[in-house]
Amino acid sequence: MSRRRARTDQEWSVLVSASRLLLDRIPQLTDQLIGELQAHSPQFDLAVPRDEHWQQISEALRYGIEAIAAPRSAPRRDLAYAEELGRRRAEQGLPLDLLHHAYRHAGYLVWNELLAIVAEKEPEALTVLVHTAAQMWAAVDRQATTVAEAYRSTEQELNRRSDERVQALLDALLEGRAAPGLAARAAAGLDLPEQGRYAVVVLRVERQGGRETFHRVTAAPGMRFFWRMRTDCEVGVIALGDTAGLSELAEVLGGRCAGPGGISPVVEGLADLGLARRLAETALRTCAPDGSAGSGIVRLDERLPAALVVSQPELAERLVTDVLGPLLELDPADRAVLLETLDVWLECEGSAGRAASRLYCHRNTVFNRLRRLEHLTARSLSRPRDLITLTLALDAFRLTS
Repeated sequence: MSRRRARTDQEWSVLVSASRLLLDRIPQLTDQLIGELQAHSPQFDLAVPRDEHWQQISEALRYGIEAIAAPRSAPRRDLAYAEELGRRRAEQGLPLDLLHHAYRHAGYLVWNELLAIVAEKEPEALTVLVHTAAQMWAAVDRQATTVAEAYRSTEQELNRRSDERVQALLDALLEGRAAPGLAARAAAGLDLPEQGRYAVVVLRVERQGGRETFHRVTAAPGMRFFWRMRTDCEVGVIALGDTAGLSELAEVLGGRCAGPGGISPVVEGLADLGLARRLAETALRTCAPDGSAGSGIVRLDERLPAALVVSQPELAERLVTDVLGPLLELDPADRAVLLETLDVWLECEGSAGRAASRLYCHRNTVFNRLRRLEHLTARSLSRPRDLITLTLALDAFRLTS
């Protein structure tokens, strides 16, 4: 890149003389520039208060004109002010392309006025002024670059703060807070309907080799996902729209995450997300802590009996003691065989033959184990109430400490 040509004494003299006259015309130039900017786009008047706009353009013109004839070693007040204006216009929401247009248009206005002054006062110096054009437009370009960089940096910071505020609103909804207008503000921030079909999923954090792994779903047909991190879980809010249901949601999540995870029932608005989160956590607690079968992505509406058990730990403990007490006195391996046989027999819908295939034993062995279990618990699997009691006791044994 070639070095910038040094200005001659004659060029300095012309620029200093013209700049002094130009400084006296700043009020008129400000009025002209504001009028032309507002004619270009009404957004200038909508985004920036009139008095503030006039004052700031006047200052920017002053610093820019002073920079024209300033020594290279002089502080660049025009660039410092461009940075300040870039931040301010980002906060006011004026589009960056309009801000860039304003700086470029101001450059044309100042250049044309310089030409007019020199043509009027010292016409023979016009050729000298032309030699400084490249340097002047380089200064304008640098001002425009500075204002754009400050604008983008501020815009990113504002977006980050906005995202944090929206996430805080979502957290408040998931915690079940009942602040007035909370759901409406979250709906506006997330671009979601305040009333609509929503579900919450809670995924237990997986740790592999000391590291946490997640399987986030960000999009699916008819659904929108919003995720929040917790210490030991990940919480997702899913907008289901008008057509998607829990079965489709479970299929999507199951395809990306092995579990364990719990899905809440559908709720009808953002204000109910706190309830949905609690129900999803209850569904998650119905997953066996050891990661055994049935510990994938589960729906609360399909695990209600187990959900009742985990929701009442004191009663669950009493249920295990009263119903399975005699089994607890057995050798652990012996007890595990009987409980596994009952579990598989229930999963096979009471079919001893299918249970035997799953357990790799004869069907008579299944019958013998079940009869022994009936004898130890003094309950009959052929009586519906006893069957319900044994099923709940088995869930309580597997799901609680």
